[in-house]
Amino acid sequence: MKNIIYPIIGVFFGIVMYKSEAASWFRIYEMFNFQSFHMYGLMGSALVVGIIIVQFIKRNNVKDTQGNPIVIADKDKSISRYLIGGILFGLGWALAGACPGPMFVLTGAGYFPILVVILGAILGTWIYGMLRHKLPH
Repeated sequence: MKNIIYPIIGVFFGIVMYKSEAASWFRIYEMFNFQSFHMYGLMGSALVVGIIIVQFIKRNNVKDTQGNPIVIADKDKSISRYLIGGILFGLGWALAGACPGPMFVLTGAGYFPILVVILGAILGTWIYGMLRHKLPH
């Protein structure tokens, strides 16, 4: 019963994404054409909130729902990994009109053609998992 919080947070997140138009293909199109500040403001505010929460967790020994301390490890710094990954992610986002969060929001809103994109994302993740050990670190 303790895990009921996760679907509740997920539904809340979906509602916020839908109502803020973060899942709108038209808003994403405007963003990639530099026609509107809407998505940049949304992502920028999410980034600031995320930084604050991560720093709070790192400095205050926050525990998860089972009472275990949450540990956020520092990541390896690798320009090529982030550059290649960012380009692939951005291309997929531009072509599909949605990144992973909004893909599920669009499904919940009844836009079922996005299921093709979700299947592509799952396939891409599976391929990455198969090739991960062969990629440079």
